[in-house]
Amino acid sequence: MRRPLIAGNWKMHKTVAETGAFLEDLLAEDLPPSVDVVCCPTFVALPTAAMILTGSELGLGAQNVHWESSGAFTAEVAAHMLTEIGVGWVIVGHSERRELFGETDESALARARAAQEAGLEVIYCIGETLDERDGGDTFAVLERQTADLGGLDPAHLVLAYEPVWAIGTGRTATPTQAQEAHAFLRLQVAKLFGGDAAEGLRILYGGSLKPANAHELLRLADVDGGLIGGASLDVQSFSAIIRAAAD
Repeated sequence: MRRPLIAGNWKMHKTVAETGAFLEDLLAEDLPPSVDVVCCPTFVALPTAAMILTGSELGLGAQNVHWESSGAFTAEVAAHMLTEIGVGWVIVGHSERRELFGETDESALARARAAQEAGLEVIYCIGETLDERDGGDTFAVLERQTADLGGLDPAHLVLAYEPVWAIGTGRTATPTQAQEAHAFLRLQVAKLFGGDAAEGLRILYGGSLKPANAHELLRLADVDGGLIGGASLDVQSFSAIIRAAAD
């Protein structure tokens, strides 16, 4: 049985002070112990978050990482720098990184490898655009984006399916569409790592999951949690999704 995982990607939101206050409030919530929870604040807030979360069951994640361990890479952060301050998770390949900053399947894979080598748990994002969905290319895109993941350790890998076409477009992925994509991804994982690994690997839904649709989506057979954006910025909304994952 796969443990549900709810990860909050805060993007470029919350100051250091706001991060601290949010985490204190979240720790005060009566959250179900059967759900793994990870919060991913901005880089500048990670040290403060690490101190607050010390000794708690909540995980701490970064929103990106570089594939090199050091060097002339302005504004980048190496994986060992994250583990040094208590970070245990990292998001790679997010759709916004791909769209706005030109990151690719190749660079996402390099980041994931470096992260795992440093001992980080990787949340690896994949998903198709609106044009790709409308063109009937969803499965082809997902197959391409996962084709080279075989060199990673599946025991420390989580996939996050982002239907980019359903994020901020006014269109919504139906539960059937979400389940179809997740089931296809699990088949791809089985091809890469074998059936046992596929049954154990968690696949998160990253398409605007909110308290209003959490129960419906999180009960799907191949949806093992969510990578949450806007709804993770409010303690009550985030907590509601976490509780929905436990139901």
